[in-house]
Amino acid sequence: MKQYFLFDLDGTITDTGEGILKSVRYALESFGIREESEEKLRRFVGPPLSWSFETYYGFSKEEAQKAVEKYRERYREKGVFENSLYPGIREVLEFLSQRAAVCLSTSKPLVFAEQILAMRGINGLFSQVVGANLDGTMAEKSQVIRETLRRLGDPPAEEAVMIGDRRFDIQGAKENGLESVGCAWGYPERGELEAAGADHLCETVPRLFQLVKELLQL
Repeated sequence: MKQYFLFDLDGTITDTGEGILKSVRYALESFGIREESEEKLRRFVGPPLSWSFETYYGFSKEEAQKAVEKYRERYREKGVFENSLYPGIREVLEFLSQRAAVCLSTSKPLVFAEQILAMRGINGLFSQVVGANLDGTMAEKSQVIRETLRRLGDPPAEEAVMIGDRRFDIQGAKENGLESVGCAWGYPERGELEAAGADHLCETVPRLFQLVKELLQL
């Protein structure tokens, strides 16, 4: 039976795509890159920003850091507000919070994650909220998950599960010995979650609701 449910934020709880994509486009334009492909920009939802700029656009570490700073210029003012809860996810979190420990484990900087949770009125549903630092540390999902588990008192791995929409969530779970749930309604590329080895795959939020009941052995 699972007693600890770790959730990703972007693409799992909230659809933050609009704010992220527009802020990435803003950052790229500062480098003279005009990116019209939404498909390419969607890849930025989930992984650490600096990694994405380096991986997808060949930026050096120094360039990636400057791009992150430009990204945050817009994100602080506008992007953080451009999000919405996925329909039905509040009910899942409310249900779980009465029966288990619900945690947020995100690669998004903690300051923005906390702002979004409060904005959507769900901050009180989480027993732990763990995110990245603004200086780029604690951004790897495996690190975030490990810190979440530490704050929970290092419970047995079989009692915890990681729920997210990108391969980074699945890989981070595996690196910490946790079972994982892939959420296909978010921003994964085709076949990404299956290739990463997600233990469970949920196409919809209602299916996730059903699955968490099973994991709670209800």
